Amino acid sequence: MLVHRAVHHGEVLRLKPGLYILAGNICSAQAHPFVLAAALFSPSHISMESALSHHGLIPEAVFGVVSVTSRRSREFKTSVGHFTFVRVPADNPMAGVRSVRIDRDAWAFIAGPVRAIADLIYIRKDVNWRIDGLAFLTESMRIEEEDLHGIPMGHFDEVTDSIRSRRVGRYLDGLRKEIEP
Repeated sequence: MLVHRAVHHGEVLRLKPGLYILAGNICSAQAHPFVLAAALFSPSHISMESALSHHGLIPEAVFGVVSVTSRRSREFKTSVGHFTFVRVPADNPMAGVRSVRIDRDAWAFIAGPVRAIADLIYIRKDVNWRIDGLAFLTESMRIEEEDLHGIPMGHFDEVTDSIRSRRVGRYLDGLRKEIEP
């Protein structure tokens, strides 16, 4: 009853059944959206546009948090943000994903640039290397070509071997050949 009363008075915000956070007028420190995403649906990791924005590769601000999961896709519209969880089947769901310190006491699993691109290509079924090539990333996603050349090459094989899609594998192989020094 105390939680129900606190929600009714706006002191506590309900994110989903059984998951609550203190409202901004009660608590001065707000939870980072990436940390909230991890609490909302697990197992998952921040990916696609959210991860690319976190790594400074896309210039636009991302208003919702997009995560990848090995479970079924879900969406949560809460008072603190819009959280989307998209299913991307992978042999190793953590391939190309690292635990990143978000705040003093907060960590989140965030896809590296290669994994974020792979997840994005997997979801966008109409994109393939032969037709779109590097233009999908540089024109549609507005990633600077110089930034693509700075992507660490170490995770390409790990991600390519994990994602269960030949189309994604071909795209990553083409990207690797294009940006490899």
